[in-house]
Amino acid sequence: MAPLACLALAGTASAMKPAATTIQLNQLGFLPGSAKVAVVPDGAARTFAIVKAGTGTVVQSGTLAPATASPESGDKVRLASFTPLAAPGRYQVRVAGLPDSAPFEVGPGVLQAVNAASIKAFYFNRTAIELDERHAGVFKRPAGHADTRVLVHASAASPARPAGSAISSPKGWYDAGDYNKYIVNSGITTYTLLAAWEDFPAVFKAQDLNIPESGNALPDLLDEALWNLEWMLTMQDPADGGVYHKLTNLRFDGMVMPHQATQPRYVVQKTTAAALNFAAVMATASRVFAPYEQQVPGMAARMLAASKAAWQWAQAHPRVYYQQPKDVATGEYGDKDVSDEFGWAAAELFITTGDAAYYRAMNAPALQASVPSWAEVRGLAWMSLARHRGKLAAAADQALVASRIDQLSASLAAGWKASAYGIPMRPADYVWGSSAVGLNQAMVLLHGYRLTGKRDYLDAAQAGLDYVLGRNAVGMSFVTGFGARTPQHPHHRPSEADGVAAPVPGWLVGGPQPAQQDAKDCPAPYPSALPALSYLDHACSYASNEVAINWNAPLVYVSAGVQALTPAVAK
Repeated sequence: MAPLACLALAGTASAMKPAATTIQLNQLGFLPGSAKVAVVPDGAARTFAIVKAGTGTVVQSGTLAPATASPESGDKVRLASFTPLAAPGRYQVRVAGLPDSAPFEVGPGVLQAVNAASIKAFYFNRTAIELDERHAGVFKRPAGHADTRVLVHASAASPARPAGSAISSPKGWYDAGDYNKYIVNSGITTYTLLAAWEDFPAVFKAQDLNIPESGNALPDLLDEALWNLEWMLTMQDPADGGVYHKLTNLRFDGMVMPHQATQPRYVVQKTTAAALNFAAVMATASRVFAPYEQQVPGMAARMLAASKAAWQWAQAHPRVYYQQPKDVATGEYGDKDVSDEFGWAAAELFITTGDAAYYRAMNAPALQASVPSWAEVRGLAWMSLARHRGKLAAAADQALVASRIDQLSASLAAGWKASAYGIPMRPADYVWGSSAVGLNQAMVLLHGYRLTGKRDYLDAAQAGLDYVLGRNAVGMSFVTGFGARTPQHPHHRPSEADGVAAPVPGWLVGGPQPAQQDAKDCPAPYPSALPALSYLDHACSYASNEVAINWNAPLVYVSAGVQALTPAVAK
């Protein structure tokens, strides 16, 4: 995720209707059996109606919930719940004295397109491949960054690979709005895609994303994940099993297309965090690709061997933290507490191998569960253990696995019930990448629902998805190309430099957060300093409007999980 001084950018901040005068809801729509909620500004009205879009035909009516203050957005709102609405169709929410809501759909396929686009976004961020018109449409572009001659930075030098020597490290995804590749962020990203496959394979088996590999013997989701996994494998030093932290320029590129970015590229420093992220993901990938030995011969065994080698390196180098070299100014992904990474890697190796030594290394009683982020991955360990609990070796504490997921889900559901907007997010959650915070919360809640069957967990997860699709104080779907009001100028170099008016679709932008680290670089002001309103739709805004692979991955997971787990009939 890359700061960039925004000089002479074409984009201007999109005008934003004040949230206090409009009805906010998921602008795509709902599955027939899902919870359905809209947020209504407090006023004189006490009732609402659901009408067929563009007509006066009322199909349902109801009473608004009591008004509740929302300190993070500075307004007072009421919730309109219309869960029983199950007949497929196109509707709007109507409240006296307010404009009708954005139209929304009810139907069994309402999330399929956004799920596919959220995966296809990774294809649009591929390195080392031309995006041709057949697969990319108007977003076609020449190949960028072959990365077949990457220099070894002094911080990464070893006897076999001295500073200035070259290695080949092609493929992978650009990390975010910039053109660099980072192992730590690739860790949680690729894992989340693989977790989506492990939990909801039926959603993806027949999915055709129109990527170059479509129609081969692998599901498209796994083809896309493999593109990055193959790059990750090149980032391991075969001499010792250590893993380079990142592949990067020395400085961020300007707002240009990938093929126009020609600075020299380097691999920088081996770190414990990189080795453990790598070990966890390769252990996961090994079991995912094991059934596909015919399609990718030897890949599962190669991944497991690489995972074990990285684990051994981390055991021998437990506190090698990333230190930004003086001549490097790109993203750090620095992390000086890797206890969570040790626990996660140990859990994945235990699940894949059945070796109880890895479970002991996890130190499960001391490892708490938390909502995952790139720097906080202990929750991933518990979700994986819960997913595979029926096959775990006897060493695993089944009751502890269940309690960790249930307790975290219960805490998130309590926040959902207390929220004025009816979402799990609390004021403190409006941090950098707040949109992904909401989706990672929803991912945990879906695990909780799978484990316990508690309907509150599913409904709270639905609310997290609703949040990023429009049920928020800004009144915007934070996914490019999906919804009535969407970001037009994400901090994403291809979207801004390609000459196409619309941004690349399917990207989740970071979302509101009050720190406004980019304010000094932006020619347009933020509309508010309140946490839930501190969002700027301008390409200069890396702090609120950048895209990132680790933010998109939970959108893939949650949009698939809600489809797979929501009952067919509303309850």
